[in-house]
Amino acid sequence: MHPAATLPVPQRAALPPLPADRLERVWAWGGADSVMSWVWRPSTIDGIRDVLQLAASRGLSVGLRGAGRSYGDAALNAEGVSLDLSRMTRILDWDPARGIVRVEPGVTLHQLWRYVLEDGWWPPVVTGTMTITLGGAAAMNVHGKNAWKVGPIGDHLRAADLLLASGEVVHCSREERPELFHAAIGSFGMLGCFVSLELQLERIHSGLLDVEALPARSLEEMLGIFEERLGTADYLVGWIDCFGRGPQLGRGLVHAAYHLPPGEDRQAGQTLRAEAQELPSTLLGVVPKSVMWRLMRPVTHDHGVRLVNAAKYHLGAWQGPGRYRQPHVAFHFLLDYVPDWKRAYGPGGLVQFQAFVPATAAPAVYPELIVRSQRAGIVPYLGVLKRHRADPFWMTHGLDGWSLAMDFRVTRRRRPALWQHCRALARVVAGAGGRFYFAKDSILAPEDLGDYYDEERVRRFLALKRELDPELRWQTDLWRRLFAGRCA
Repeated sequence: MHPAATLPVPQRAALPPLPADRLERVWAWGGADSVMSWVWRPSTIDGIRDVLQLAASRGLSVGLRGAGRSYGDAALNAEGVSLDLSRMTRILDWDPARGIVRVEPGVTLHQLWRYVLEDGWWPPVVTGTMTITLGGAAAMNVHGKNAWKVGPIGDHLRAADLLLASGEVVHCSREERPELFHAAIGSFGMLGCFVSLELQLERIHSGLLDVEALPARSLEEMLGIFEERLGTADYLVGWIDCFGRGPQLGRGLVHAAYHLPPGEDRQAGQTLRAEAQELPSTLLGVVPKSVMWRLMRPVTHDHGVRLVNAAKYHLGAWQGPGRYRQPHVAFHFLLDYVPDWKRAYGPGGLVQFQAFVPATAAPAVYPELIVRSQRAGIVPYLGVLKRHRADPFWMTHGLDGWSLAMDFRVTRRRRPALWQHCRALARVVAGAGGRFYFAKDSILAPEDLGDYYDEERVRRFLALKRELDPELRWQTDLWRRLFAGRCA
């Protein structure tokens, strides 16, 4: 017998299993999908390194999660490690004279505006909910109702510290490692974990906004209202009733808001207090808002929403154009008026399809999306229109154009048809040179993205991913669905 055959085979010491009490069901915010993951919630940078080392020893991927407010699978990592940063909530530095703040990634918009408001500052970009984290905002490069004017939040980030898969922390800014800075912002967590972020805030002189409400009889009219105010308004957003047909296709309401100049608000000392901004906890001072979603559920179906949307539009049209003053929080954070409002959609949850198209394409593409949905019998319950501008970030959804976000109810019976329908809409958008917002997506496949992967910025991003994360430690379900095949 050959001598080698008699030698004992070296055995690698068996690693203990991951603790069972770390295994949790993790949900997409829209409630349409969930996965099982091992969840860790570190509170320090060393704690993040420990989780990375543990995952590497088991050959597991690590997905980043902030407040879990991504509608789809951007913060899901099935059968891998979920690194939840919601305990890293420290304000690291604040300069009230210049409005520059440095924070840990788990700080939410709610924490931020409460901290800086009385000093006369406001976050330069906010989403429809104040519960998102700043780390998640940077990873997704979120936009707001002023996107055409000030760009996404990345345009206001001064610097960031990024923890790589190796455990190294790298500082980046527009001056120091600018390529990494522009690649990491909007990278949906695939290059590293933000462990600190430095943000330039916006000076304000009142806790109130001057708000203009304008009815629009059609999408064409709504686009015109936007165009007339792009040079003067500070914020613009359009609500669309996607059930409107014929001459009223795309009908809805536009809200424009304007900052008050210095001295206009004689009660600024009061309106800039955090207590003057908080949303009420009851409806009409009686009904707790925590139960409002239960009252909404009986009408959250096609017939019910059709009636509610028609009533909302006709009431706005009857009232006509009007102006009033409103606190910043009340204007911006409409999704926080009713806690857990998504539960009104029922056990299937909801998905959002958000289409970004060039300015010249919107008048043709958006009516087509709405009409296709009506013909398919899959009408979005909510449509939101915004204007955007191009930005320098590699994986940006931003362009010189528009976005239309459409919320669809998911049911077990029509789920396959809904997925097929949204992918057909995606091909219309891609054919018009459009883009998509991965913080909202649940449905797209690589073939739905048109020429997206052929863009130089995407190729550079995937090359940087291979360089900084050669073992592909950072992963999520969204990454595997759309990008893994391109980075093998």
